Amino acid sequence: MFLQKRKRFSLGLVIVMLVSLLAACGQGNNGGGKASGTAGGNGAAANAGNVGEGEDGGKKQTTLEFWSVVAPGSSDYDAYMAAIKQFEEQNPDIKLNIQTVSFEILHDKLVAAINAGNPPDVSWGLAEWIGEFNKLDGLADLTANFEAWDEKDSIYPNVMDGVTVDGKVIAVPHYLGIRALLYNEDLLKQAGMSEPPKTWEELIASGEKIKQATGKYAFGIAGAGVRSPQELIAYLAQNDLQLAVPTSGGKYKNTWKDNPEELQRATEVFQFYKDLKDKGVISPDAKAWGWEEEDTNFAQGQYAMVVNGNWMGTRVEENPETMKNVKVTAPPAGKKAATFMEIAPMFVFKKSKNPEAAWKFAQFIMGKDYQAGYNEYRSPRKDVSRDDMWGKDFTDLAEIGVFFPNVSLGGITQAMIDSLQRALVKNDPADQTAEWLSDQINQQLKQNGEYGE
Repeated sequence: MFLQKRKRFSLGLVIVMLVSLLAACGQGNNGGGKASGTAGGNGAAANAGNVGEGEDGGKKQTTLEFWSVVAPGSSDYDAYMAAIKQFEEQNPDIKLNIQTVSFEILHDKLVAAINAGNPPDVSWGLAEWIGEFNKLDGLADLTANFEAWDEKDSIYPNVMDGVTVDGKVIAVPHYLGIRALLYNEDLLKQAGMSEPPKTWEELIASGEKIKQATGKYAFGIAGAGVRSPQELIAYLAQNDLQLAVPTSGGKYKNTWKDNPEELQRATEVFQFYKDLKDKGVISPDAKAWGWEEEDTNFAQGQYAMVVNGNWMGTRVEENPETMKNVKVTAPPAGKKAATFMEIAPMFVFKKSKNPEAAWKFAQFIMGKDYQAGYNEYRSPRKDVSRDDMWGKDFTDLAEIGVFFPNVSLGGITQAMIDSLQRALVKNDPADQTAEWLSDQINQQLKQNGEYGE
């Protein structure tokens, strides 16, 4: 989905990013600091790769194999490559051999490479793959490296939780995809609302007000497709629930049916979805919307509010009239404040032939220069954020961000999609839907060897 979002970035945004990057380059400062130790203290350091001593006593150049998804011709390619060039200028003994791989095939290509014992040194990735790649024993243990890094406190602590399994840091955070409530201020004012809803109850109550005043629906959801589990996990977290909790031996379990209070809270989440539909807060069609329909219909002013990402800022140029009054705030809360936060990792692999250079590059990716130049609007660093509503208003929500557990997610996220279809299309009772999803999560964990009492 990242590529689909990135293709919509406006030229103006790329120019801003590039100007910021050039300013950072002019400082000649590596925000990542010096490399500390080697990646993969589990024996990976023995594979020193092509680093050696030259005839003049100096180091030969290390070639680092790096798989990236940013393709030539994409809107941010020049800014991205300028950042990469900055790393090579600061580290003349390291050369990056970049292989461009689309997200559509990157997962399978990495799995094949891990199984063959010949992965790249470093690669882009998605959070959904962390648990799977850890189970394949493919990722380097970066714990000692990260703990020795003098800028570790600049990363949001909950972000590091998302790349940590069994107490081990097994990836570094590259960028964040944080969700916030986007609302059309003009439509809310027409309905007599001076501020957006802060709770589920207020959101439900706004449906009739907005519909009567404007003829438009109040809210939008993705009832189907890859975004729907991301929305569902946020509502579960807002009602103080987890999909799966850690048990002994690095295993996981869904505990809703073990605890009547948890099952009741899960039931409330599905009842919330059903109320959105039954009380006319969302369009009847929203139960079948994917991310494309959700984004496009909001940008075109077809409904008043949506929980969405800052990529929606790229829709302003295409829809200047309907997007000009859009504001950003925290999503309405259930029992607590929470929002979905995608943590896109950069992987360093256990069988890297150049672990020391791989860690140095991973450290650069987390450094202030790279993040300020390329990820200013979505950085995992507390000290990097663009000062506008598409930047700071989103990153300010990082501390309430939640994410998927680090388990194999394919079957689990499909069960989440199916559960919403049961509630919204088949009209199954909320309590039955909650029980069904609990069973499906544990069944998937058992199938993947990740279940434990």
